Amino acid sequence: MYAITGITGKVGGTLAKTLLAANQPVRAVVRDAAKGQAWAKLGCEVALAEMNDATSLAAAFKGAEAVFILPPSEFDPTPGFPEALSVINAVKTAIESARPGKVVCLSTIGAQATQSNLLTQRTLMEQAFAGLPMPVTFLRPGWFMENAIWDVGPARNGVIPSFLQPLDKPVPMVATADVGRVAAELLQQHWHGARVVELDGPRRVSPNDIAACFAKILGHPVHAEAVPRETWGALFRSQGTKDPIPRIQMLDGFNEGWIKFEGSDAEVIKGRVDLETVLRGLVAAG
Repeated sequence: MYAITGITGKVGGTLAKTLLAANQPVRAVVRDAAKGQAWAKLGCEVALAEMNDATSLAAAFKGAEAVFILPPSEFDPTPGFPEALSVINAVKTAIESARPGKVVCLSTIGAQATQSNLLTQRTLMEQAFAGLPMPVTFLRPGWFMENAIWDVGPARNGVIPSFLQPLDKPVPMVATADVGRVAAELLQQHWHGARVVELDGPRRVSPNDIAACFAKILGHPVHAEAVPRETWGALFRSQGTKDPIPRIQMLDGFNEGWIKFEGSDAEVIKGRVDLETVLRGLVAAG
């Protein structure tokens, strides 16, 4: 039995469907019983649990051969990341209680970075789970291509604002479909101890590449435009962010190059889904 958290999202959903297609038993771990009904119809067991509730999580993980952990992301964290730590502590307690055979956690590119930033939430998770008594894999994907959903509207008007800079700098980007597929493969593998698996897309992608791809899809010129860094704080606050510093530090990490893959290029797994496929899906959807 494979217990899957985050199953209602793109990554968790792809992961679960990949396992089901391989005739593997899946337990959908959901917060809302109504959201579990669709997975029950597909043949999944359904377990109700909150990600910060160790007791309900332990019950959901009990008897599982493997567990997939997809912690919720806090995009406007309180200093010290207490929201993330609450989930991390609950999940760790639940895993130690339920003792599944193995664990795969969705982490992030740059989880090894020592500079504090928005992705430090995943760094804290890796540090807490590295000593678990069963085999653990930390899957570190690049920037999600699907983040370009915010660019669909601007692209229709010919200009996409970019916080990734310079505009011609290629960034590791991967489709969520590849993340879910690779996670399903990892869950079915056998290994010992804690390991890190890094996942990139078929090729690196720059903001200019995204603009050119939108232009191809939409049939009119589209160009990327750098958002001046000195405006980021006020802009993010105007959008409702209480503390923009973690997000700014994350973007600095990508732009300055210290949020990166830890392994060599030869060690990083390459995905199959290209940028155009993802962007065509986003454009069609909205």
